[in-house]
Amino acid sequence: MVTIADVGERELVIRIMRHLTLMPGMPVPSWDDVNAVSLGDGRAVILKTDMLVWKTDIPVGMTPLQAGRKAVVMNFSDLGSKGVRPLAFLAALGAPSTTPVDWVEDIAKGFEAGAREYGGYMVGGDTNEACDIIISGMAYGLAEEKHLVLRSTSKPGDVLATTGGFGNTTAAFKILLDGLKTPEDLRVRLVESVYMPRARVNAGIALATSGAATSSMDSSDGLAVSLYDLQKSSGNGFRLTSVPLTRDAEKFAELHNLDRAALALYGGEEYELVFTVKPDMVEEARKALRSAGADLIELGVVTKNRKIIYVEDGVEKPVGKGGWEHFTGLK
Repeated sequence: MVTIADVGERELVIRIMRHLTLMPGMPVPSWDDVNAVSLGDGRAVILKTDMLVWKTDIPVGMTPLQAGRKAVVMNFSDLGSKGVRPLAFLAALGAPSTTPVDWVEDIAKGFEAGAREYGGYMVGGDTNEACDIIISGMAYGLAEEKHLVLRSTSKPGDVLATTGGFGNTTAAFKILLDGLKTPEDLRVRLVESVYMPRARVNAGIALATSGAATSSMDSSDGLAVSLYDLQKSSGNGFRLTSVPLTRDAEKFAELHNLDRAALALYGGEEYELVFTVKPDMVEEARKALRSAGADLIELGVVTKNRKIIYVEDGVEKPVGKGGWEHFTGLK
């Protein structure tokens, strides 16, 4: 018997989609980060749903308020990566009957904090009894179809870039799950990246408005997985010449003698934008991102073939498809 642990999340989605009829005229392909329904006047309703399950998704030490906020951030992040401003958030909350009422109220406070942080509103939802605390969120936005930044529209020669360095959350999970010892000030900053993630919503909107972006998604499943998802959608490959770590991740890698490229590539929960821009509009994109409080860090270029390679010290190395995938975990 083949189980979902054998196939993983992405193959499972493919198998589910075989049984569904695609809505005609959908402005966003079904394999992208969000779903969309055309209103027929050049605008589209943009929808995203993502789920948190306490047992598998909530790390030790995260509070109910932080979990509620994260449920919003992870949904709003995908809208932002398409250049869409989130307007509303709904959540279905399942919980055992023994759950403290204070926990549920704190989760609700987290919904409010996350939604208002990005200019949206928590507008409603549902509750039910469940065997674990489950938060199934849905984000809603409205956008001009022509301004959506999809995964599939990059071209060879485009510049591959990101809005920030990587590695903080990978390091944090090594602290939380593997018990790696770290100086307290560094530990607090790294763990905070998991407890209080930040979505690049304003950066995504600014990038889309600039007209420079040719594709975009967030890095919530890790940089390497994001590159493979972009490859799957566009048919293009990537040649990376840089995989930047944050300063704190650099310190952590040095402290524990870890491979820096692996720390940057194979993580998750980071919510940076991974995107491509027209080569003659890099500075326009950089200026737009700076106005939104983000950087443009060049990673490499888009290539005609489907290979994803990293050039380190003059040596070409294949980038494996490591990172986070539901049902199989970190690989």
